[in-house]
Amino acid sequence: MDSTRVTEHPTSFDRPPTGADPTDPGGALLHTPVPPRASGAALPAQGRTGETPPTPGADAPGAFEHAQPGAEQAAEPDTHRPRPTPEGVPVQPGGTPSGPVAPAAPERGGAPPVPDRRTGQPTAPGRPTPMRRDGDRLRFVGAATRRIARGMDLDEIVMGLCRATVPTFADAILVYLREPLPVGDERPTGPLVLRLRRTDRIPAERDTESGFLPAAQPEPSELESVGSELCEVRPGSALAEVLRGVRPVFTDTPAARAALPELLGDGGEFAVPDGHRAILAPLRGRRRVIGAALFLRGPERVAFEADDLLVAAQLATHSALGIDKAVLYGREAYIADELQRTMLPENLPRCTGVRLASRYLPAAETARVGGDWYDAIPLPGSRVALVVGDVMGHSMTSAAIMGQLRTTAQTLAGLDLPPQEVLHHLDEQAQRLGTDRMATCLYAVYDPVSHRITVANAGHPPPVLLHLGGHAEVLRVPAGAPIGVGGVDFEAVELDAPAGATLLLYTDGLVESRLRDVWTGIEQLRERLAATAQLTGPDHPPPLEALCDEVLDMLGPGDRDDDIALLAARFDGIAPSDVAYWFLDPEDAAPGRARRLARRALARWGMEDLTDSVELLVSEVVTNAVRYASRPVTLRLLRTDVLRCEVGDDVPQLPRLRQARATDEGGRGLYLVNRLARRWGATRLSTGKVVWFELNRG
Repeated sequence: MDSTRVTEHPTSFDRPPTGADPTDPGGALLHTPVPPRASGAALPAQGRTGETPPTPGADAPGAFEHAQPGAEQAAEPDTHRPRPTPEGVPVQPGGTPSGPVAPAAPERGGAPPVPDRRTGQPTAPGRPTPMRRDGDRLRFVGAATRRIARGMDLDEIVMGLCRATVPTFADAILVYLREPLPVGDERPTGPLVLRLRRTDRIPAERDTESGFLPAAQPEPSELESVGSELCEVRPGSALAEVLRGVRPVFTDTPAARAALPELLGDGGEFAVPDGHRAILAPLRGRRRVIGAALFLRGPERVAFEADDLLVAAQLATHSALGIDKAVLYGREAYIADELQRTMLPENLPRCTGVRLASRYLPAAETARVGGDWYDAIPLPGSRVALVVGDVMGHSMTSAAIMGQLRTTAQTLAGLDLPPQEVLHHLDEQAQRLGTDRMATCLYAVYDPVSHRITVANAGHPPPVLLHLGGHAEVLRVPAGAPIGVGGVDFEAVELDAPAGATLLLYTDGLVESRLRDVWTGIEQLRERLAATAQLTGPDHPPPLEALCDEVLDMLGPGDRDDDIALLAARFDGIAPSDVAYWFLDPEDAAPGRARRLARRALARWGMEDLTDSVELLVSEVVTNAVRYASRPVTLRLLRTDVLRCEVGDDVPQLPRLRQARATDEGGRGLYLVNRLARRWGATRLSTGKVVWFELNRG
């Protein structure tokens, strides 16, 4: 059984019944006054902690309410918190006490017995005051359904049912739900299994220090040990018939009594009090039974009446419909999360000469999808494309459009188009998607060999470059028009990207809100970056992950009006001494010359152990390039954490790996590259292609 902390649910009502203290926060069992002890000592006052106890002989007697703490909370002092008080909850439902009750003679100074307003007979001291009839039940159902309806998720709805029921309507409740819960029109497969989701009961001990008196409680074995964790509803069983009937039933009926062992486990029915003191209510959603609720009253309390079945039916109906909606809402939130997660890169690539970090924050917990995105795309020549964009809105439609634009940007980047051409084609794609598909985008290409960056902008906030010494500057890039406007020419600028500098790309949700305009936010971002860089000194740039966290910390409580996408790139670059570059004429002697040049470069770098492998692979790739090229072939070696070799030519057709037949004279060059290289690939350029491979350094 789930270990559930039981708390009290104090309730109140508009018109206190005769004999009840009007100041009682009430909702638990209200008792008629008990004559004072023989010693003449007055009983503690009933009501909120800190109220003045009534003096003996006062006209309004005290009302005793269930206190909050339970036995399991004894080790945590001063942790008792009263439950919120629902509006209009009656004192206590129940029936007429069995048999007439003789009036009790009040002692001197004691309060007179309170007569039962229904029968006119005085109520015995200490007995629960019965609920007034239809008015009380209506107010109770109204307050309980409002409390249940306030829940947004499954746990809140089930807790609302428990707290609204105990102790006002029952001494204990057990809520069973289907495992797993079906969603919408899904047809469940497999047997019907009910799992005990939550229990709640009146605590066994009272908080006498808060001014509450202890009340008689059932034996612990009766209400504390009821219920098993899991039960399977077999077709045609007594429990299946009760659940199929949908309507609540008393558990002393033959059908319900036969269903209890299946629901509660062996011996569970013996823990349920006899008589009309337990109600079994099926929980039916829009299409099927999704669980059951068992309401229990102890032997010291008035038994349920027939009208209480209607109350239980209302509670079960509202709870089941709320659970259905919560499950549907949870599925929608899951779909939104999955959509957003798949639209954004799961992991940033490891690129040569640059380190990357990113963050994404949705606009709100209830709207976890949006149109902001970021991306890092490896390009030929060890370059990398850095992209950040923002589609208008933060809805499922915005996320879908964002996914289409991001896919288009990846495809265009694979063609190695200039940044301004990429934005031009994105603008055309946005117009094909619809007339109102607007977005901003910033596309930058970083070359670690030349230590330069080329940037094109389409209505996006400008990036901020943090230099190694701690100086932060807002880059001057043309603003451009947003994507989707159409007929706009985009312009690219080329800027220095020194080693150790950090480029920060972001969406407007980071710098713009209802409390500040975009340029004020950009200036605050620049100042925050400069202040963060001062903490690590002029010779050491701040760690990327910590820098991203610091940037997000600049957001105040009211600054989250939009999604936020953040991409940080630390430029390490590649030193000129780690680059070897040659042009080879497309002639038969080119492969031999390529082998000699590669051998000299490896000797200069102290990597002679790779000489044989590099010579073989370079010879195969250069031979294939020279065979079809009409212009000089390029050969470049890069020494980083791996050895990378790149061969470029002016032929756009990409080579394909195939299995050569025994009679073929060629076709085995790429097979050798595939077997010996760590990685290899081919990328089409606007002027031809590049075939590259990597080898692990020895």
